[in-house]
Amino acid sequence: MHGKQNEKYEKPTLTKHYRGFMNKFARAGSSIPHDTISGVPVRGLVEQFGSPLWVVSEADLREKYKDLYRAFSARYPKVAVAYSYKTNYLSGICALLHQEGAWAEVVSGFEYDIAVKLGVPGDQIVFNGPYKTRAELERAIKQKSKINIDSFQEIDDLERLAKELGEVVKVGIRVNMQLRKVDWSRFGFNLESGQAIDACKRVASSDNLRLSGLHVHMGTFILNTKTYRALAEKLLGLYMAIKDTLKVEIEYLDVGGGYASTNTLHYHWIPGEYACPAIDEYAEAICSPLVTELRKIADMPLLIIEPGRALVDEGMYLITTVVSLKALLNNYKGVVIDAGVNLLPTCFWYRFNIRAAERPASLSDGDMTNFVNIYGPLCMNIDCIQLGTHLPSVTAGDILVISNVGAYNFSQSMQFIRPRPAVVMITEDGVEYLRLPETTEYICQLERVPGHLLKKFNSVQKGR
Repeated sequence: MHGKQNEKYEKPTLTKHYRGFMNKFARAGSSIPHDTISGVPVRGLVEQFGSPLWVVSEADLREKYKDLYRAFSARYPKVAVAYSYKTNYLSGICALLHQEGAWAEVVSGFEYDIAVKLGVPGDQIVFNGPYKTRAELERAIKQKSKINIDSFQEIDDLERLAKELGEVVKVGIRVNMQLRKVDWSRFGFNLESGQAIDACKRVASSDNLRLSGLHVHMGTFILNTKTYRALAEKLLGLYMAIKDTLKVEIEYLDVGGGYASTNTLHYHWIPGEYACPAIDEYAEAICSPLVTELRKIADMPLLIIEPGRALVDEGMYLITTVVSLKALLNNYKGVVIDAGVNLLPTCFWYRFNIRAAERPASLSDGDMTNFVNIYGPLCMNIDCIQLGTHLPSVTAGDILVISNVGAYNFSQSMQFIRPRPAVVMITEDGVEYLRLPETTEYICQLERVPGHLLKKFNSVQKGR
């Protein structure tokens, strides 16, 4: 027999497909209003906090974490979830995930500062990245953080620092592998060329460093779970080689992150909610080969995963308001909103699910939605949120909701032309600020103007 044996039989049906709408085999129709977030009316949020507005759902984030931890811990006996801070380092989001049990995965002293401020123990901080300053490394050593080394230069620097401090420092080695067409070989030590085992030998020969872990992070938004199985199998090969030749017991295997969300990539025809594997599929691909090989070992190494997007992307929304409509060339229609690419940098990668918060009274079932381009408010031509998307007949003042914006939007956002808006979280007890809206005073507070530049400007420059 072919196919999945346990898949439930479904009687063939014919599903009516309206123009401008989608059915169960593709994205939900854009005419369906997105009128609440976690039970809170969208219009009420705008009236209270303004527009644009980032909104975080506490319930969604907690559910995502619990589901991810369940998927991995059900398949491997010792699992640590180290949340990728760079994905979204809002303190409220990080604090919530730590409350659920997450560690912190950081790639800079800035992110390390946030973790420390939130009370994360040093031994629950994974410190990655190609550049770590001497001061950052010294703090990580003293706080017993898990430092994953990225280069031979870093081995030398860390060894020298450990010797000065009189410490024997446990470290991990970051490994890159030939698993995908996308090249991520700039990070860590290559496995196939022998660099990785050479780095392990170099660390093992040091009096002040102790090889404690192996780390791999092969990319981002990876939809093929077979790639993770190949990663686990190759990592096991290196693990056994180290165990046999160097007589070193590895304490942790860090397989990184890269798990996708239900956003849709621009070059994908299949909507993200159908293309994205379930978290159980990722967990099975990673854990199955590890358990098969490592169950023979009395003290199995700790499995560390570094999810970011899979945890937070779907728990955050951007509410925005239509400010004007435009008639474009070739009979295209433009919708201008008050949120630009300065707030949604990932719009260059994703086709977001954008829906009106309220259903126009004139729209009935089966009516066509409009095929429009959605532009932001910035005075630059590339401020385009989405080309060719379906919306009902919106007008100025109508509210739109953009879903799945939790990953790499806030952390990469900027005050270009306009300051950034507030971030609020919907909790069990109501709605609370995670971050206040920015003001001109806040943005300019670090600037200094030399005194001689404060002289009164001439209203007219003669001769010009």
